[in-house]
Amino acid sequence: MSIPVRLRGLRPSWLSPKVLRTEVLAGLVVALALIPEAISFSIIAGVDPAIGLFASFTMAVTIAVVGGRPAMISAATGAVALVIAPLNRQHGFGYLVAAVILAGVFQIVLGAMGVGKLMRFIPRSVMVGFVNSLAVLVFMAQVPELRNVPWAVYPLLAAGLALLVLFPRITRAVPAPLVSIAILTVITVAAGIAVPTVGDKGALPSALPVPGLPDVPFTLATLTTVAPYAFAMALVGLMESLMTAKLVDEITDTASSKTRESIGQGVANIVTGFFGGMGGCAMIGQTMINVKVSGARTRLSTFLAGVFLMVLCIVFGPVVSEIPMAALVAVMIMVCFATFDWHSVAPGTLRRMPAGEITVMIVTVACVVVTHNLAVGVVAGSVTAMVIFARRVARLADVTAVTDPDGSQVVYAVSGQLFFASSNELVGRFDYAGDPDRIVIDLSAAHVWDASSVAALDAIEHRYAQRGKTVEITGLNGPSAHLHRKLSGELATAD
Repeated sequence: MSIPVRLRGLRPSWLSPKVLRTEVLAGLVVALALIPEAISFSIIAGVDPAIGLFASFTMAVTIAVVGGRPAMISAATGAVALVIAPLNRQHGFGYLVAAVILAGVFQIVLGAMGVGKLMRFIPRSVMVGFVNSLAVLVFMAQVPELRNVPWAVYPLLAAGLALLVLFPRITRAVPAPLVSIAILTVITVAAGIAVPTVGDKGALPSALPVPGLPDVPFTLATLTTVAPYAFAMALVGLMESLMTAKLVDEITDTASSKTRESIGQGVANIVTGFFGGMGGCAMIGQTMINVKVSGARTRLSTFLAGVFLMVLCIVFGPVVSEIPMAALVAVMIMVCFATFDWHSVAPGTLRRMPAGEITVMIVTVACVVVTHNLAVGVVAGSVTAMVIFARRVARLADVTAVTDPDGSQVVYAVSGQLFFASSNELVGRFDYAGDPDRIVIDLSAAHVWDASSVAALDAIEHRYAQRGKTVEITGLNGPSAHLHRKLSGELATAD
């Protein structure tokens, strides 16, 4: 085998011409979409627009190297901006930067502790609700761009949507969003149409960020002030990033390391903080543009999105400032349409779906839409799912009694899962006064999960003992027997 052939076998997939073109163009489209978003989130956080753009640059470039989910976009986000905005207002920008760095440290620690493994406890109905609420939030974020604007915005929006729908039918060699943005920009500039542009959102930076330490006193008082905001930012950032990573896993049918992604988010935030950025996490909207709309699959698109962002701002700032917001709104509306799980709300699906699953999805969507916080919706939906599951499993616990013909003993066969929800009713299922002197409780078809169940069994034995009757517990499997031996007699017994 010749050396060139061997080298081709070792060549990364993104170096193939077709993949390289897709990744480069996807990175460019995402960079264009990042600019107005980063500026908007800077305003939410109460900082200069350049701070949000710097954060998007450093987050994207760093996470492309250290992250666990290829093709996912991380940058300045609204969720993080909402968390740290009060700190910036009350104590100043230096404290905000310190919080970003400390949040990164928290994320590294949480990632090393295995927080990413908790994603397996997120039910599918919560995931569907997360996706649908995300689509709703992204759409709602576009509505202000369509209010109190010149009438020309609406035909531009319609033209942008038409290009996004029709152009892929002609060719997919160039992403439709890039074509739509370019054509609408040329039209508005050439025709002199006065509509809101990217430049109206704020001034673009003219130089690269410079690293440095946060301007705060390095004291315990500063740490106690910053830590609560940093921890909240770390949790919100990890929640959104891991949920987004799981969604990209499903879209691309590939696996990713949630532990590496958690630690990578921490590293990216530390780097961003030292460069004076406002921090961030995974961006679901821009990730969908990158993965679902543009077809990117490698780290190159994420890296180039950050690089192109700075190039567009510093080198081509005057040109980028002329991009009409209507073009970017059209792209985001198409992202909403593509992201929303329409099958989940189809009448046929709703008729077949269990009521509990629908409830969990509705709770997730409602909480996200009301609070504008994806993490709140995920937590609320997961808790709702757990409660519904506990109630459903609790009903499966059953007790049947068989009395020997000679009346010398009664055997109670207990089946199902015994935990706090089911064991509370267990005590009342026995005939303490009417049973004979010997009682056998057969747990061969049951499993004891927690201290509540052991306490319930102790209470049953105690009630029978008060009447001079003996109880024998049989059939415990290994884990149940170990828990029973460990806790029996050590818990308070209630009559």
